[in-house]
Formats: sequence, structure tokens, C-alpha cells
Amino acid sequence: MKSEEYEQAIGDSGGAAVVAGTDGRDSYEERLNHILEAATRAIADVGYGQATMRVVAKAAGVSLAGMYHYFPSKETMLFLIQFRTFNALLLTLKERLHGTSDPFEQLHIMVKSHVGYFASNMAALKVCSHELDALTGNEYEDLRKIRHDYYDATRSIVERILPAQSGNGSADPHVATMSLFGILNWLYRWYSPGPDRSPAGLARQITRIFLTGVIGEKSLAEAGRPTSGP
Repeated sequence: MKSEEYEQAIGDSGGAAVVAGTDGRDSYEERLNHILEAATRAIADVGYGQATMRVVAKAAGVSLAGMYHYFPSKETMLFLIQFRTFNALLLTLKERLHGTSDPFEQLHIMVKSHVGYFASNMAALKVCSHELDALTGNEYEDLRKIRHDYYDATRSIVERILPAQSGNGSADPHVATMSLFGILNWLYRWYSPGPDRSPAGLARQITRIFLTGVIGEKSLAEAGRPTSGP
């Protein structure tokens, strides 16, 4: 969809108007969050190139001048969307892993956390999957670092699951980790949460499919892990 068509689809009223509150930081953060949510939806719908500041302003129900009050550039806006997303994923994962040492359980926690977050933020998943290379300079480096931290946290779990094998050796940890992210980050193309396909149920199934693929059903059985069931 082109930006002009998107603006027409939004309508003259745009998104819900942002109330200019007077209670300091809280109001500022609320307005910022509102604009970022509208920007995320717009970028997911028309792409970063087509999602001009004017398009996002209309979607958010704010003036174009108001947009530049919050973001000096469109690139800064994209950076905040992606940085906040990866930061939320990383902090949530660390919190939920606290006190859990079993790598199989840690993997399920990671997958459940990732699926659960993006089931409620599918537009953010699409933006983060498609627009990783749109940033430059310091913003690109800052985002690259937090993405790498999230990758490292996940890879450390995968490495503890892969068994030591003779002969051909175990699966490559990087390939296995990136394959897992490939499964998780493709959800926006087809997944729609519902009573018969909950985020928690989907997370269990993805975890089981991944484990069966990287270490096999026999190794799962030897580790005392079910290879079927809910």
C-alpha cells in the first residue's frame, strides 16, 4: 500500500488524538508511546520508505510540528521502535530465566516469552524483521548491540542443549540459534492467536519442533523430555 492510499484509509480524523496533558513526564511518555504505536502500525502497513512523518502524524492524530517535537528525524523514530522492542524482550527474558538452571526449561521460557510478546505486538515483529538495516551510524550500533545481547542470551541456552557427539559432531550453535529465530520471526506472516491456537500452546509446539530437529527424538527421550503432547 502506498502512503497516499494509507492516509486515505486512515481517514480525515486520523488516529485517536493525543491529549496534551499538563502533568509533566507521565503525559510526555504517554504521548510518546501513542505516537510510537501509530508509527509501528504505519511502518508495518506501508514500509519504512512510505511511512513519512506526515503519514505517521495523521495516523497518530498529531500535527506534523508535533511529530518533530518528539523525533528530530524519521530514523530516530524507527530506532526507538526497535530499541524499545528488543530491550523489552531482553529484560523480560532475563527476569523470567532468573532462578531456572535447566536449559530445556530455559528454552521453553525464551520461546514462550518471545511468542507471547509478539502475539500482542505483531506489527512490531514485522517492523523489527524488515527494517533492521534502515538505521545508520550510532543508532545502528546501539541497536546492533542490544540485538546481539538478546542473541547471546538465547545462544547460551541452545549451546547447553546441544549434546556432545562423536563422528559428525553436534549441530552448529549459531545455525541452530538463527534457525530458531527464523521460526519465531516469521510468525507475523501467518499467526493469529485464538482459542484453538494460544500463544502458550504455540510456544510449546515450537519448542518441541526445534528440540526434535536439533537433537532428535532419541536424545529428547534420553533426556526425559516428551516429544509429543501439549
